[in-house]
Amino acid sequence: MDEILEVLSNDARLSVDEIAKLTGKSASVVNKEIKGYEKNGVIVKYKTVIDRSLVKDNGSFVMALIEVGVTPQKDVGFDYIAERIYSFPEVKSCYLLSGGYDLLVMVEGENIQTIADFVASKLSPLPHVRSTATHFLLKKYKEDGVVLKKGKKPKRLNITY
Repeated sequence: MDEILEVLSNDARLSVDEIAKLTGKSASVVNKEIKGYEKNGVIVKYKTVIDRSLVKDNGSFVMALIEVGVTPQKDVGFDYIAERIYSFPEVKSCYLLSGGYDLLVMVEGENIQTIADFVASKLSPLPHVRSTATHFLLKKYKEDGVVLKKGKKPKRLNITY
């Protein structure tokens, strides 16, 4: 991966001058390359990773991973059904997989019931959806390469005989 992209993927808050220092390029070159990446769609969005378990007014919030089996369509393969699925506002991510299922869909909802309703009323009835398997996220340890909350190392007692 390009050096500038690597630096930005680790910390998108760095200034152009800081990136220039880290990469050994001039600030004008860095700025021009970043603008080009944004224009060409290489850089799609700048994102903040938030540990929602630490947000006081988090309220109800549930995430689920849904494995979806689909029947690909002639001439468009999986793309058409994937587009239909990722168009729903509940869907945060959608990936084509190898293995037992075809698509992996990450969804968010206010509670388990809203996700169950999404699966039952929106996802499963879609033409070409053969099966679903829903997995609810219980706890996040690491997201986008960032450890969210480092656990305290348990203190082990010495064993003596």
